[in-house]
Amino acid sequence: MSIHEIVLPETKPETEWVRGRALQKVSPTYDHSALQTEIAIALRTWAQRGAYGRVATEWRFRVAPPGAMVRPLVPDVSFLSYDVLPADADRDAVQVPLGAPTVAFEILSPDDRSADVEHKVATYLAAGTAAVVIVDPRHETFTVRDARGARTLRVGDVLVHGALPGFALDVREVFVRARFDAGR
Repeated sequence: MSIHEIVLPETKPETEWVRGRALQKVSPTYDHSALQTEIAIALRTWAQRGAYGRVATEWRFRVAPPGAMVRPLVPDVSFLSYDVLPADADRDAVQVPLGAPTVAFEILSPDDRSADVEHKVATYLAAGTAAVVIVDPRHETFTVRDARGARTLRVGDVLVHGALPGFALDVREVFVRARFDAGR
């Protein structure tokens, strides 16, 4: 920690630093949690099978874009490559990493402000995140944002990205499994 870091207390749900203010995450609904779980299971299975890195939900990162203060951000699901933080890294470094996730997944909630989401995406990308995937439950889409721009994946498309080598996630299947879990 330094004078160049915004430090917020741990809260339930977590609090992030977005657009110059502390913003407590919305406690997710079942539908939100079911999507989060489906994405996390698919990523974790892939990451462990290939020893690619760590996957977790609601994992706090200390994100620092160049020339900006370090601030906490908490993606709904994150992947952190062993290339960024090695498998044998110190336990304290893993708990709240100083740096951005390799890939961040943000699942939209009805109360999310688009300006807040855009700010988080820009912060992640400026800090070195290879891709941010915005999951829109209402429209059943994934929008992948990276240095090349944005592309929207719909039901029938498959999420693949160079930062996730060998990983493929069928957009339809994620939403179908999440709905099945919800009994619909």
